[in-house]
Amino acid sequence: MQCSSPLKQQTRPDIFEPKVVGLYRRLVEPHDDVDELAEGFWAELFLLKPDVPRLRQILDDTDTDSLLHLQHSTQQLVVQSIAATKLGQAPSDEHALETLTVLFAVVLAKKYTNPNADIIEVLAGLDHVDTVFTELAATLDHVIRDGRTDDIKQNAVKTAIAVVSGGYQTALVSYFMQRDFFPGLIKLAQQLASPLQAAQPLLLAGLLVNYNKFETHNQYKVRFADFVNDDAMQSIVASVGWTSSLLRARYIAIQDDTPTSWSVAGTLSYVGLGALAGAKPTAAAKPTAAPVTEEAQRELFGQQPGPESASFLTLYDFVLPNKLSCHRFISQAALSKAEPPPFSAFLSFASYLYQHAYRSARAAAYAYLTLLIVLIVIEDQTTAKLICETVAPVRLCRQRPPFLPLPKGDRTYAAAILDLLMDGINHNLRKRLDASFYLQSLTVLSRLLTYLARSRTKLAYHWSELWRSLLSFVRFLNQYADDIKTLPDATNLIQTLVDVLALALTSGEAFLPSTAAYDDLFYKLVESGEALIKLRELHHLASADEKTASVNTLIGVSEHYTELIESQRAKKEHLNPAEIGKIIKRGYETLNLEPAGEGKVEHVQRVFREADYKAEVKRIVRVVVADALGSVSGVQ
Repeated sequence: MQCSSPLKQQTRPDIFEPKVVGLYRRLVEPHDDVDELAEGFWAELFLLKPDVPRLRQILDDTDTDSLLHLQHSTQQLVVQSIAATKLGQAPSDEHALETLTVLFAVVLAKKYTNPNADIIEVLAGLDHVDTVFTELAATLDHVIRDGRTDDIKQNAVKTAIAVVSGGYQTALVSYFMQRDFFPGLIKLAQQLASPLQAAQPLLLAGLLVNYNKFETHNQYKVRFADFVNDDAMQSIVASVGWTSSLLRARYIAIQDDTPTSWSVAGTLSYVGLGALAGAKPTAAAKPTAAPVTEEAQRELFGQQPGPESASFLTLYDFVLPNKLSCHRFISQAALSKAEPPPFSAFLSFASYLYQHAYRSARAAAYAYLTLLIVLIVIEDQTTAKLICETVAPVRLCRQRPPFLPLPKGDRTYAAAILDLLMDGINHNLRKRLDASFYLQSLTVLSRLLTYLARSRTKLAYHWSELWRSLLSFVRFLNQYADDIKTLPDATNLIQTLVDVLALALTSGEAFLPSTAAYDDLFYKLVESGEALIKLRELHHLASADEKTASVNTLIGVSEHYTELIESQRAKKEHLNPAEIGKIIKRGYETLNLEPAGEGKVEHVQRVFREADYKAEVKRIVRVVVADALGSVSGVQ
């Protein structure tokens, strides 16, 4: 409905449109005069505060054919935005960067008939793309290094993320590879007041180091490998810790699994994130929101983890080639008593992620990424030793049964890692099993047990729960054998499982804290004898006469003790647990136990080879790129 203006005697809209939105509309309106927008238009556009949602909507509503027809306007918008940014005059430079970020995020996300050529035409033109994008990369690098404020430096990072993530499958990223953004990004990560803010500069570094990393030389890989600035490492690790706490807090806000004496808001405030739960900064703050329904919980859990998880790709690339970064990540203490150490926060987040990894492909990808990080730190003897010796509190997820026993006091990181691996195995059982996640979990478990056995580290832990989980997994694989057989990597997964059990059986005496703990392993294997035989037959692991096969080692031990127990039952029908325990101890004397498969702990120390995980890393990078683009475009 239109109403008449008493002043001008003309109609006017019921709701006034901000002037900047009118300028946006002029950009996408067809016009014949290519110089129509030249005089005064750009100065006015950049002086006005951007209306980001409306600009995004207007660009979203403009199809690719129209963008190609209006290419002069979009090309001029890029050129004029770069020029305004270079001048460094407030507020035009900041507004120009915000406008560019939305333009790149939306335009690069559209589907084109000829992606490379069409995108170049829309943003720069084939004849000018080298000049425009070389200038863009140089301008953003300069602002990131020496911008007049931290806010404008962060805006430059967001613009760069929009270009790099949006153009990851195009040649546009090559202009950012030709410059060295690494020093500026690391410097900015150190300068920012909040460790959470450092996540975006680190994310940009991670995107650049992973661009075509398996196909061509990547200068950022060298930068990551040679990085030795300890002060910068502390800032990076602090950012990882705070990001982990933020991501975990979102899980807790959906379902409170804190001890009853705590509140959700209090827990979030504990790590400085009380605003997430709407908490006031008081120790007595209590959540006032109505309980989340089960259906709403499923939906919210399906949206986790948050897009900030993308920065863990950068963590992966730091710890992969750089043992100094790896050591700093594990050893860095908490900045205050109100925070957990960064590595503790990382493991805590991982435990929540693993309990819900089955809910989406995104969650599964990030779960796999965190497993790669844990594997890297375990495969190095120095950091593995540190993990087994460092005692720190690690809050583990208790949102879904079965629940592991609550630890009494602080434990080593190694014990916490065993728990989160066990949680991942227990809580993601589906007919369409994520074989990659399970195989990687068992690989990490194998490496950790191998280190414990080789170093003869006696680890205090509820080992009985671990054996129960692994043998329950054996029964699950038998129950759904027809579905499991169709999965990729199914054979490798099952073989790794029996190798882990054989490793524990043949080397457990070296790392189990007592003979009772070792006896318990034997007892559980005796109980599972039929399940192990069925596993061998259903999944064709080995023939019964292959003595070196891990599954036959397990079955042989089970049969050995079954015979001893049955011979005693001939004398006494009912045997209590104590009597069976005595039979197991006596059985050691007649047991011929040879290391099989992973049971051989004398092998050469493994070295993580990224090439072995090429397909998985590329899959993770695709997820990270999508999250990075969503984080700067405001679309999650």
